This record gives sequence, C-alpha cells and structure tokens, in this order.
Amino acid sequence: VQLVESGGGLVLAGGSLRLSCTASRGSLSNYGLAWFRQAPGKEREFVATISWTGVSTDYADSVKGRFTITRNNAKDTLYLQMNNLKAADTAVYYCAAGPAASRYPSFDYWGQGTQVTVSS
Repeated sequence: VQLVESGGGLVLAGGSLRLSCTASRGSLSNYGLAWFRQAPGKEREFVATISWTGVSTDYADSVKGRFTITRNNAKDTLYLQMNNLKAADTAVYYCAAGPAASRYPSFDYWGQGTQVTVSS
C-alpha cells in the first residue's frame, strides 16, 4: 500500500485545514489508520487514530476537541479535519496504515507527509 497525503498548507492561527490520505496502490479499507506529525527538531508524535470500521477513534490530548479523524471506505480516503489551529500544530503530518488503530507508530505503511504551517 502506498499512501499519499494532501491538503497541507499555510494558515493563520485560528484557521482550519482538512488533510486527506489516499492509497495510490492498494486499499485502505481493511486497515487501522492514523495521523502522526513531526515538528522540526522534535520526534514524531501521535495525533489521531481510527479503526477500520471507523467506529473507534482516539486523539492526542493536545488536539482533542479541535481535530477530527474520519474515513470514507467507499472513497478509500482518510481525513483529518483540523480546526482552531495553533502555531504549535506546525509540523509535517503523516498518515499511516496497519493492522489496527493505535497510538504507537507500529504501522506497516507510511505516507511521505504534508506540511502544515500555522502562522501567528
């Protein structure tokens, strides 16, 4: 499975962005999926994860209430709706696919990342 993220960009603090992740090869429908991010000089960190059914989700405390992870298995797409963005959200965002939803980076497949920059 090859993952491709899109939707990143430059936004003012308080603004919104929606990231998407699709599979250029294979299908996402049977995988647990997640978003991670990595800011300059920092380790990659968990953002959100969703089960293959879409029923179960989990979020990092830092984004809870502001970000929403969803998936559309018919469109084979993963989303991350990001609202009320803060400068601290600036990072490269990666989608990941694996056998189950998880907070840990134990996923088999990773995208190349999309840059999100929040200007204050």
